[in-house]
Amino acid sequence: MIAIIDYGMGNLHSVSKAVERLGYEAVVTSDESQILAADGAILPGVGAFGDAMEHLRNARLEGVAARYAQTGKPLLGICLGMQLLFTSSEEHGSYEGLNLLPGKVVRFQGSYKIPHMGWNRLQFMQPSPLLEGIEEGHVYFVHSYRVIPEQASDLLAVTDYHQQVSAVVGRGNVYGMQFHPEKSGSIGMQLLGNFLGLCKGKEEGN
Repeated sequence: MIAIIDYGMGNLHSVSKAVERLGYEAVVTSDESQILAADGAILPGVGAFGDAMEHLRNARLEGVAARYAQTGKPLLGICLGMQLLFTSSEEHGSYEGLNLLPGKVVRFQGSYKIPHMGWNRLQFMQPSPLLEGIEEGHVYFVHSYRVIPEQASDLLAVTDYHQQVSAVVGRGNVYGMQFHPEKSGSIGMQLLGNFLGLCKGKEEGN
């Protein structure tokens, strides 16, 4: 079973349906015990960093992602959910994140169009189970802030939007995708499928 962490912000339905299309049982939940018992967990997110952290605190879920990561089972942050995995953000102020990966979230700088919205090509930086069997291609981004990891080894794939953008990150069992894999066609579904393949609990016959 894959837990889609519900803290009141995120495209929960589309992520859940994508997981189910890949042959896995998905449950949208804010229940700590159910999350910790899951074979894999996904932290989605749409909106502002500070609001998301407040929602996590109000839902008493701020520490659940860290506790889940400590179990060694796979955890995936999507879009804002990826940004929340990092140490801090400067979006509309200064906010602490979940600090599961060292790094900061900063605003795009330049006179080009923000938010970064649309299809951009991935460039793989290093091998990872998340990227196995996948060719570099285009995925769908919608964001106004970007992640700068402290450790280059945590950067699995990038894209270019007038500057280098962290697209896929990972360390140990903690992963993040800045784009929306569930909205990114066959490549997005392959990436999501690779993550799910790291989890137990694939339904029989799929």
